[in-house]
Amino acid sequence: MMTTIHLSSTGLKINSVAIEFPVSIETLKKGLDANYRSVKLKKNTIFTWDDLGILGYSSNGEDIDSLTLELEPDAFDFCPKSKFSGTFYFNDEEIITYYNTHKSERVELFEGDDCGALVQNTISAWFDVNDNRISAIEISTYEIYNRWAGIPEDKYSIKPLDEEEITFVDFGFKLSIIEELMYVKGLLQPQFDIHEFARWYKGRDINIDEEGYEPIAEVEQYFKDLPIPKRLASEITEIYQDGGNDIYMNLSPFSGGAVAYWDIQSAEDAKQFPNLKKATLCYATDGVYDEFEQLGIEAESL
Repeated sequence: MMTTIHLSSTGLKINSVAIEFPVSIETLKKGLDANYRSVKLKKNTIFTWDDLGILGYSSNGEDIDSLTLELEPDAFDFCPKSKFSGTFYFNDEEIITYYNTHKSERVELFEGDDCGALVQNTISAWFDVNDNRISAIEISTYEIYNRWAGIPEDKYSIKPLDEEEITFVDFGFKLSIIEELMYVKGLLQPQFDIHEFARWYKGRDINIDEEGYEPIAEVEQYFKDLPIPKRLASEITEIYQDGGNDIYMNLSPFSGGAVAYWDIQSAEDAKQFPNLKKATLCYATDGVYDEFEQLGIEAESL
C-alpha cells in the first residue's frame, strides 16, 4: 500500500489515521501497515520502516517525537533501505517528492527559496534540500515562542570561573566534552538551546530557518568561550560522536549531520581527562584514532 500523508487545518493524517506528537508506536502501526525495526542509540531510539523510507525518532523508546520521510537515505545502519515513494499533501496540494523522476527540475516550494517549513497549527513539515532536490521531510511539533519571555537576562552570558578551568587546543574535542557534560550528564549549565539563545541574543536577529544550515558565528563563539571547570574532567569516561548529538544540532540544526567543520584533529586534550577510556568517533581525522590508542584510549569509528 502506498503511504499517503496529509497535513492540513484539520491535523496530520497518515493513511487516514490521525497523528499527534508524541505518537505511540501502536498508533503508527495502524497508519503504517508495514514491518519496522528499531535501533537504540545512546540517547534516542530510532524506528525504521525500511520498505516505506520512513524514520521515527523516540526519546523514551516508546513514543515517536518526530518522523522523517527519507528521499535520499544516508548509509547509517538505522537508515531505511528504500526511498520514501509515497505522497505528501499540504492543504490538499500534493508536494513533489518523486525526485527520481524530477532530477532535472528545481524544487521550489517557497517563494524565492527552495527550502523551509510548512506549518499548520501545531505541526511543522521541514524540507531538507540537497542540490535542488528534496532529500528529506521532517515532521514534528511546532512551537511558537514569545521572544525573551521567561528567559533570564543573563542566562547565556559567559561568566568567568572562580576556579581552575580546562584549556583546550582542539575545538572539536571540546565540543565532544560539552556533549557529555552538558547534554548527557547535566553537569554543565545552562543547557544550551539554540532556539532560546536566538530569542535571548540582542546583538542582532538570528534567523535559524535561514542560517541553520551552516555554523552560526555567535553560537560557535559561545561554545569557544564557554569555560569548563577542571574539577569535571574526572567525570569523563568516554566520548561518543553521532550526527544527531545535541551539541551538533544546536550548532547547525539543519546540517543533516554534516558537521565536518568540527572534526577532532588532535587527541592532545585527552591527556587532561584521566578517566577517559573510550572514544567513539565519526567526526575526526584519520590520525586521531592512532593518537587516542597511543594514550591508552580505545578509539573506534561509529
